Amino acid sequence: MRKMNGEEFDELVSFFDGMARTTWLKQIHDTLKDTTGSWTDKEVLDVGCGTGRLLLRGAEEAKRLVGVDLSSEMVKASIQQFFYHELSGKSEFLVADAENLPFKEKTFDLAFSTCVMFLLPDPAKGIREIHRILNDGGMIAMLNPTEKMSQETAASYAKENGISGFERTALLKWSNVSTRRHRYTENEMTGLLQDLHFTEIKHKEVLGGLAIISTAKKEQNS
Repeated sequence: MRKMNGEEFDELVSFFDGMARTTWLKQIHDTLKDTTGSWTDKEVLDVGCGTGRLLLRGAEEAKRLVGVDLSSEMVKASIQQFFYHELSGKSEFLVADAENLPFKEKTFDLAFSTCVMFLLPDPAKGIREIHRILNDGGMIAMLNPTEKMSQETAASYAKENGISGFERTALLKWSNVSTRRHRYTENEMTGLLQDLHFTEIKHKEVLGGLAIISTAKKEQNS
């Protein structure tokens, strides 16, 4: 499976920012924030941060917010976003590869990956990197498509939930990419996280079961 490169995403900044503002993805971001609890005094990382909108959810609480993305244009958009919200002083955005994060071991308390791991040729490599940079007991939170995701099921979900226009287009594009990459059952994701020394693994269905939010904690002294 071919690895993605940053240039492929550079021209999609406005599309991804628009997708992050759709009702369906905003709801998922809200759920991710609720699921991960308070970010107070936490060092928070978003791997594949796009235009930074997920990190804005807990920006007032967090001690520090860091976003990485393969796309330099996404990183520029995130920097601009946080400057606009007067949060430049507690945030940092870098061009970086999910499989080779430019951070020391045990740097972060919480790490997100919402639209990245399933795109990698080997998602375990990216999750292993997140494990490395998390503090003991630190949390990983991911969004991944399930085995139920397809163009047909996404179109049905959009119809049943009155999703139309750009919001429908964005959902169908996301589903189309998903079917060409990796999709997971809850058991498969649990097994992957256990193999990589995560514990307290939990899953929450979103988009009517077409995707799952998975959270887990890094084992102590692992």
